[in-house]
Amino acid sequence: MTQPQTTEGEPLIAPSSVDHPLYESVVEACRTVYDPEIPVNIFDLGLIYTIAIDDTNAVRIMMTLTAPGCPVAGEMPGWVADAVSALAGVRQVDVDMTFQPPWGMEMMSDEARLELGFI
Repeated sequence: MTQPQTTEGEPLIAPSSVDHPLYESVVEACRTVYDPEIPVNIFDLGLIYTIAIDDTNAVRIMMTLTAPGCPVAGEMPGWVADAVSALAGVRQVDVDMTFQPPWGMEMMSDEARLELGFI
């Protein structure tokens, strides 16, 4: 998955270790959110670029949309924040939107490609 980066090539937010105790729960919460126009969850679509969880269990998510003009652009970050903030142990959730790099079909998981009939 391509990470959004600064002009110096550093990630905009550093992803947390997948070993963090909350990481898998956050991923599963993201999988409960769907783009209303595509019948695949946003995680498998590749719309979640980065999940960062700090030592206080504050979660910061960097995400994108399939297109900047997406009709739910103003709502989807809130849907993600609501899904993740419902998890036990999560102290705070911030969802940031970026369009760099732009989303592309190559960012989808194999499961999403299969579900959409691309493989």
